[in-house]
Amino acid sequence: MIRFWLFLHLLGFTLWLGGGFAAMAAGVAGKREDRAGLGAIARSQAAAYKSVIAPGALLAVLSGVILTFSVSSRMGELVGFSIWLMVMQGAGILAALLVLLIGLPTAAKLARLDPVGQGATYFDELR
Repeated sequence: MIRFWLFLHLLGFTLWLGGGFAAMAAGVAGKREDRAGLGAIARSQAAAYKSVIAPGALLAVLSGVILTFSVSSRMGELVGFSIWLMVMQGAGILAALLVLLIGLPTAAKLARLDPVGQGATYFDELR
């Protein structure tokens, strides 16, 4: 069963990091685009957040917690945690919260705005 959760953990953080790199590459390429093209880039980044990055973050954190409990328990008894394991868990949970509570809503708001219309100043503030 550990192999299944390890596979899900690897899949989760691969989706998370791969989607993040894709969104970052789209953002860097967007610097060369004109004002009208920024809307399409923002929509593609929002789609990456919604369909790849957020599910990857959730999958990585949930499977990581399950792996931690399955690895650190022996014969039904909870064994002490390593400090590095706790640092990894804390950093992963914090990063997932940042993605889910800040990155995803901001990308969704940015995708709904028109970069050349009335929301141009708000678009620049979110960007």
